[in-house]
Amino acid sequence: MGRKEPIAENEFYHIYNRGVDRRTIFLDDRDRERFMKLLYLANGTGSVVMESDGKISFGEIVAQNVEKQPLVAIGAYCLMPNHFHIFAKETEQGGITKFMRKLLTGYVMYFNRRHERTGALMSGRFRAERVTDDNYLRYLFAYIHLNPIKLIDGSWKDEGIQDVAHARDYLSRYSHSSFFDYTGIDRPEKAILDRSHFPEYFETARDFSSFIADWLSMKEKEKK
Repeated sequence: MGRKEPIAENEFYHIYNRGVDRRTIFLDDRDRERFMKLLYLANGTGSVVMESDGKISFGEIVAQNVEKQPLVAIGAYCLMPNHFHIFAKETEQGGITKFMRKLLTGYVMYFNRRHERTGALMSGRFRAERVTDDNYLRYLFAYIHLNPIKLIDGSWKDEGIQDVAHARDYLSRYSHSSFFDYTGIDRPEKAILDRSHFPEYFETARDFSSFIADWLSMKEKEKK
């Protein structure tokens, strides 16, 4: 069955999916690191090639694939235990669909092989919500990067963060999102992003940190 609204070239999309029956899809750091490597490798016109043991470093992967032609531009992402978020722009016709097909096929094959299971891992087709409003586009940079706070404070969106310092410290150590790449940490994983296709809301790492600090001090009802 096709989508109600086809994915359009040169438009922004919030892409997400979760495990079937809300099951955990990232069991440990090895799983999370594999998915992040695939975020980079699947975003190209060529085939995805990576050793099954996954011992190659992210830096080595980037060095070996510098000539790849991206299918989409990724502006932000976050991995949670049972789901993921990707903020992307379709830069060529059909790019998001091709990218997500390669990303999810590669990851499910790896996951089932490693964890000795069969069958579906994801809950149906990935979701892709078109983003046309500038305020919502800016909001997504906060929403995606603040998602990990759910792991330490499940009610923060309704009641506000009880310990802002603890939340800020937790985010500063959560490496399985693009948060590090906006706060100025230099790492090979920054190659996953192509910020040139997104509005330049944050000219410096300090601008982004101030943006996040403002959101950390808000209650969800104040954001609506």
